[in-house]
Amino acid sequence: MAENNSNSTPITKKTLVLLHGWGVNSAIFEPLSQQLSPYFQVVCLDLPGFGDSINTSPIPYVLESVAEMVANQIPDNSILAGWSLGGLVATKIALNHSEKVSKLIHIASSPCFVVKDAWPGIKANVLASFHQQLDANISKTLSGFLKLQAMGSPHVREDIRLIQQLVEQKPQPSKLVLDSGLNILEQVDLRDQLANIQQPFLRIYGKLDSLVPNKAVELIDQLAPNSKSVVVEKASHAPFISHQVEFIDILKAWLDN
Repeated sequence: MAENNSNSTPITKKTLVLLHGWGVNSAIFEPLSQQLSPYFQVVCLDLPGFGDSINTSPIPYVLESVAEMVANQIPDNSILAGWSLGGLVATKIALNHSEKVSKLIHIASSPCFVVKDAWPGIKANVLASFHQQLDANISKTLSGFLKLQAMGSPHVREDIRLIQQLVEQKPQPSKLVLDSGLNILEQVDLRDQLANIQQPFLRIYGKLDSLVPNKAVELIDQLAPNSKSVVVEKASHAPFISHQVEFIDILKAWLDN
């Protein structure tokens, strides 16, 4: 007689929380979430002031308050992945709420996004220009920034089109939130705190990324010696868009270990 497994306990999927970057929203992860959903319970969160959370911004809008709001939304023992600005938020949560984070993943993120002495990053005048452009035209500024996400990709036009289609599904953030997000990118420096991360830590980069220069990867290796870094060749700032299959292979291989 065949064994009846109808009452067997279903396998519980681990929760994977995805945090987006500046100027976009959680819809950016829609294609990735669809591919990962057979393996994980995927949660795509809007950062405060973005997407569906457009009316829930902390005052003041600083990294600590943003991280606290996000931490309250995620289950304990989540795998927490942050892209770009989302990586700063994820890092703060991993440091301040260790019970929330079983594993930490950075996607094209840096503990310090701006150029400082010998540290590679975004030039201060570039971020200053985004502040100025926001004063003139928010939509045009965001459109220009979205194009930077894919620059260098072998199929840049398709990637830009997809990113814009995804992001435009949700409401546009306010100028105050966008300015505050830029301030976080300009002012936050978590380099000295990376060594305090206790969770398993994966970092994924695009070799052609203009926002997180490839020169920063080796320096971050030294700051977080217990982490693992992987650089996706020919990818830019959004490797989960431009090189989705390779990105998922990297993610799953590390999480399966």
